[in-house]
Amino acid sequence: MVSGLSVAGEADVLNVTITRSGNHQYDFSVTVRHDDSGWEHYASKWEIVDPAGNLLATRTLLHPHVGEQPFTRSLRSVAIPAGITTVKVRAYDSVHQYGGTEIRVALPQ
Repeated sequence: MVSGLSVAGEADVLNVTITRSGNHQYDFSVTVRHDDSGWEHYASKWEIVDPAGNLLATRTLLHPHVGEQPFTRSLRSVAIPAGITTVKVRAYDSVHQYGGTEIRVALPQ
């Protein structure tokens, strides 16, 4: 028997759009897919990390998106240190944590 908590699988990042908004500042728009089943199992955040794995920013998702899949949320004015030219965006769900599809993307110049 398969638990309802594990059926939803891991959260996948499907698309990332980045716009430069200032000196070392960027606006991110991220599309995530996860078969949210309710408060017990849902995509609860996405994160931006540098190539070394250091956390740069987190977009917390405050509720399940049961009827809205995939969904896109934004995070504005993310400070990215000088010298970093690519970042990775990963999603997190309340049961599996990390493990779904991640996207590495170049920052616009």
